[in-house]
Amino acid sequence: MGYEPLVKQNPLRVVDLGSKNNQMGLVMARAGLGKTALLVQIALDSILRGNRVVHVSIGDSIDKTRLWYDDIIQVILQDGSVSNPHELIDMVQRHRMIMTFKESAFTRARLEERLNDLILQDIFKPRCIVIDGFDFGGADRAALEDIKELMESMSLQAWFSVVSHRNDDRVSPAGVPAPCHEDDDIFDTVILLNPEADVIKLDILRSTSELPEGAGELTLDPSTMLVKSM
Repeated sequence: MGYEPLVKQNPLRVVDLGSKNNQMGLVMARAGLGKTALLVQIALDSILRGNRVVHVSIGDSIDKTRLWYDDIIQVILQDGSVSNPHELIDMVQRHRMIMTFKESAFTRARLEERLNDLILQDIFKPRCIVIDGFDFGGADRAALEDIKELMESMSLQAWFSVVSHRNDDRVSPAGVPAPCHEDDDIFDTVILLNPEADVIKLDILRSTSELPEGAGELTLDPSTMLVKSM
């Protein structure tokens, strides 16, 4: 599609995004540090590689989620490396589906029903799904395993976000904080956004892939919310 330079230059490439089906990833951070911004960049990376993406927003509107994409794309376009910006914007819109749920209405069954409606009617067949706002504190391990089984059955790569809390010091042996400290083994990759000085560091706490050199040197620029290499 002509966007190979953007794909190759993406600092997230070192995290080995999208190399396998059925992977489950998790982005953790305290409130307001950039979880949604990172999920959007993960989704855009998949789109630029020719995939379709469903963005599930739990508790937020379609307009608010769309605005995140618009803002991130505008920052990407500002560097001038895209010769046809309108084509990029159109391509992202055609390859992305935003799906919203009320917090009390999100279940594996309802997600499966809505995904099947899209796929079986040949409306939209995603390769990747990002789920922003899932209530990990209110979900048990069985619910997470149920969703993982759905992702595997549909050959979907999935990324979730979760809020961690400063006053909760529970952690897993791998250093994954609550509320996912007892369920981190369900995920192939766990990224923690950790504020340091004037940047937000991406700490990769868990990965089932061998990470290349530089994987631990990623940051989120608070001014643009873009991932960069240190």
